[in-house]
Amino acid sequence: MTGHDIVFGFGAHSGIDEAPELLRMAQQADRDGLDLFSLSDHPYIGGRLDAYAAIGFILGRTQHIAGLANVTNLPTRPAPMLARTVTSLSALSGGRVVLGMGAGGLWDRIADMGVPRLSQGDAVDAFEEAIVLVKKLSGGGPPVTFQGRHYQVHQIDPAPVAAPPVWTGSNGPRSLAATGRVADGWIPGHAADWLSERYRTSRPIIDEAAAAVGRDPREIRTIYNFPGRITDRPLPATRDHEGRWIGGSAGQWVEELTGAVLEHDASGFILFSGSQGTADLMTLGRWAGEIVPAVREAIAKENG
Repeated sequence: MTGHDIVFGFGAHSGIDEAPELLRMAQQADRDGLDLFSLSDHPYIGGRLDAYAAIGFILGRTQHIAGLANVTNLPTRPAPMLARTVTSLSALSGGRVVLGMGAGGLWDRIADMGVPRLSQGDAVDAFEEAIVLVKKLSGGGPPVTFQGRHYQVHQIDPAPVAAPPVWTGSNGPRSLAATGRVADGWIPGHAADWLSERYRTSRPIIDEAAAAVGRDPREIRTIYNFPGRITDRPLPATRDHEGRWIGGSAGQWVEELTGAVLEHDASGFILFSGSQGTADLMTLGRWAGEIVPAVREAIAKENG
């Protein structure tokens, strides 16, 4: 995936027993013109598909849609090998992959996998090093030697494939600042949207860190995990008493998302169900068939 077009995707099932449905949904979304499917990455849960095995399989059975681990469980996937994984997927799929990155959240479970536990500060440092290293090990060029605190490689040839866009799931100030310095996009945590306090207090940290290293903050996209119901009739209120989006009719969705792009610089939306689970096939069909084309048309008309 390249460029700064607004992207529309969906959060997909990742249970092993749901694999046939996962493939059906991804293939339908691919036919319907969605840009992205995303899978969670929790390798300590035995009933879940491995995110990258599943992404590779789905990319091999689709034509246009890109895959995203939302977000990669970095502590269990060492950065040099992660670089090989994502550049290989990119080469095999014609660039249809986005690298979602997280510093690691559920450390008790991560440690249960035999991974050395890191402090929060060290985990964020390792996360920033990992993004830098993945990019260094992509795009060709001379052998790479990298001596970080957490990662070291010596004279390793980079893949002759561009690094995919890197979107982070950063939450804390240090992680947000790292996103501003080295990443390409940000997925706000806890399904926070552009009207949330989390967004209002977090996005300036990204922007300031980007500017401090000479980057244009607008290079770092904001893509939202966005749960909600699609209803047959308009709802009297599309947000709850805390201001969180709950959904509405297709027309209400179109109005909300168009405003998010034009007024709040939103760069993309990944649909989840109202309970933050996976949308069903019918909801996914309405998202791709009714809402997404109308938002794209409204944005194109406005940018005219």
